Amino acid sequence: MSPRPRDALGCILLLSLGSVSPVSAQEADVVLFSGRIWTGSETGSPAPTAVAIADGRILAVGSDHDVVRFVGPPTRRIDLEGRRIVPGLMDAHTHFIEGGFELAGVQLRDAATPQEFVRRIAAFAAAHPDGWVTGGTWDHELWGGELPRRDWIDSITPATPVFVSRLDGHMGLANTAALEVAGVTADTPDPDGGAIVRHEDGRPTGILKDAAMGLVSRVIPARSEPELDRALQAALAHAVERGVTAITDMGTWEGHETYQRAYARGELPIRVYSVLPIGQWRRVAEYVEHEGRGDTQLFWGGVKGFVDGSLGSTTAWFYDPYADAPHTTGLMVTDTAELRQAIIGADAAGLQLIVHAIGDRANDWLLDAFATARERNGPRKRRSRIEHAQHLTAGAIQRMAADDVIPSMQPYHAIDDGRWAARRIGPERIRTTYAFRDLQDAGARLAFGSDWTVAPLDPLSGIYAAVTRRTTDGANPDGWVPEQKITVEEALVAYTANAAYAAFLEHELGTLAPGRLADLVVLSDDILAIEPTEIARVRVDLTMVNGTIVFERER
Repeated sequence: MSPRPRDALGCILLLSLGSVSPVSAQEADVVLFSGRIWTGSETGSPAPTAVAIADGRILAVGSDHDVVRFVGPPTRRIDLEGRRIVPGLMDAHTHFIEGGFELAGVQLRDAATPQEFVRRIAAFAAAHPDGWVTGGTWDHELWGGELPRRDWIDSITPATPVFVSRLDGHMGLANTAALEVAGVTADTPDPDGGAIVRHEDGRPTGILKDAAMGLVSRVIPARSEPELDRALQAALAHAVERGVTAITDMGTWEGHETYQRAYARGELPIRVYSVLPIGQWRRVAEYVEHEGRGDTQLFWGGVKGFVDGSLGSTTAWFYDPYADAPHTTGLMVTDTAELRQAIIGADAAGLQLIVHAIGDRANDWLLDAFATARERNGPRKRRSRIEHAQHLTAGAIQRMAADDVIPSMQPYHAIDDGRWAARRIGPERIRTTYAFRDLQDAGARLAFGSDWTVAPLDPLSGIYAAVTRRTTDGANPDGWVPEQKITVEEALVAYTANAAYAAFLEHELGTLAPGRLADLVVLSDDILAIEPTEIARVRVDLTMVNGTIVFERER
């Protein structure tokens, strides 16, 4: 019986070992062969099939015959059997440690009815009677758009405080026990940048939006270091299984210290860009001055701020009122003068600006603020980022490209929000909602992420979303606002080279080439060859960071 083609290639690799001279080439720690490699910088044909790795870096990428000279007795040889390799997938926007806690909290993301919402909270409270019920990521649009109320759950949680957030993190439901602990009553005023949703008589319904969420979150007991460490490890295991080799975490000092502990113990298998709050930019600048900016495994130097809220919570800031809430145009959740001064000050200190803006007015305001910082502080390579950049004017799309402002976007949001976004803002404004194609064609560098826990930590789901724009309810089989679709390769670039650029790592990561850090992912199917609608079923078979396998699926 003659060998299959992949076995024949494997035989070539093994039989050639005898001809390898110990001085002709550095011996590889690992060689992956008989695959289909997308390097991220394709320049010709034939496409490479093998990659050799040593000391955490790529030695060679080429044909099996090209790479065989790097094989020695200790080399691990992995037969890819025709599978696709891509550079490590980088998630440019996460709430990572919160995601770890979310994995252990009550799960409401797919609770499709008020009854199921209540049932899950009741079950979780019964199983955890001694603490708060948190987590959730509920989506009221699944049951028609009615916001939950505290009276739905008060009878099942009379003594257990509950505070469960909507999936976008811009509003949450508190039960009466939680409101009492927080001291929130009918007489409590709305805080700046937030809203307490009330009954007609002024009593809180339990829904708190944006800054009002802090009224309750500030009284939730602080997490211990062991709890934070466990949450991080849960999130890391979740990430590597999905091919995530690097993240940008929109975090806190508490989270930053958690990453440092993990790194010191050798328990940080992926790369982390630890972004800190823009309101504390002076502390961040001082920290950078004394501690530097870290290394390629754990690094910092960016600050995160907020202009507005979210579309789902009707707190994204628009020029025109909401179609389904004509009394509001959304919220500026941070004082404009304070945020502008923080942007200018942080920029002057050399920190990267990473700011949330969703509504069209919020995005225009932020582009103006970035322009002011450039004028005040002079030229340099800033790579300022707008996180989400969801709803844009035509002028904003062109400005992002011209000013090298990075639209850091989360494509899964398009197929999630697309179920109901037209009800919120009408048929015209949705035409430049998640405007991937327009931004791509304008020359902007799209950097993709998930916004986990708002959306799944799963780059393959994000690629599927960007390419198909099929909403999760199945109502748009040809794509929601289909003219904004991009190609699989363009989406891959946004998760690799552009995500690396957005974190100042483009000289080390984002493409597979000799000398680069050996971060890569092996996929179960070739996403560049199958129908885009089939990408949703593709799985990660192997994840490698620094040349070390951090996840390998049993086959």
